[in-house]
Amino acid sequence: MIRTLFGSGFSRESIIFLLLSLPVILFSLSLHETAHGYVAYKLGDRTAYNLGRLTLNPVKHLDPIGFLMMMLAGFGWAKPVPINTRNFKNPRVGMALTGAAGPLSNLLFALLNAVFLRLSYEFLWLSFGGGRFTIYIRILMLLFFIGISLNTTLAVFNLLPVPPLDGSRIFYVFLPAKLYFGIMKYERVISIVLIFLLFFGVLSGMIFTLSDIFMRGMFYITGLSLQDLYNIQLAIFS
Repeated sequence: MIRTLFGSGFSRESIIFLLLSLPVILFSLSLHETAHGYVAYKLGDRTAYNLGRLTLNPVKHLDPIGFLMMMLAGFGWAKPVPINTRNFKNPRVGMALTGAAGPLSNLLFALLNAVFLRLSYEFLWLSFGGGRFTIYIRILMLLFFIGISLNTTLAVFNLLPVPPLDGSRIFYVFLPAKLYFGIMKYERVISIVLIFLLFFGVLSGMIFTLSDIFMRGMFYITGLSLQDLYNIQLAIFS
């Protein structure tokens, strides 16, 4: 996003895009971590609850490096919610469920944004587009479009089966414990390598391709045709 801003010469459109992206990023990251903590709480672990992490307040969840990567590369992370698997009746299943909660919350939020995008297009743009409210309707649709894009990308990124991402917790169920903990010994090293790969765009193509598949599925579910999407993009970016 910041790269796009520099590349566009700080155009009005790119600045608006960045300003709209900031609250969406903060909320999406907070939602992701709160979902982890809430599912852990429902499964018997009160660690996140006791530390005040069951909140959508972004200050509680903000990780400077993860937020910066979100701004630079389009995908990043928040400060992980602490989870004590010993409080789960079944630690392996509990870890998988709490791991899946974060990406699932982002996918559901993206789907909600897709619904609102369709409604704003059909009931606002088609009725009032071209009038005095045009700029406000465009901003509203752009906000929903950003919500879809950022949250699908955030979900796909976190589903990668690589420590310390959520995907590694989910696939823990399918791995022998000895193998899993053998991999987790190198979590810090893997994390550093992952940051470098993200920063230099090595994983970008794969992540954005998978995100596009999820987005197309959401547009299909909400009944947005390819022609509708074309018209929406013209309305937003023209």
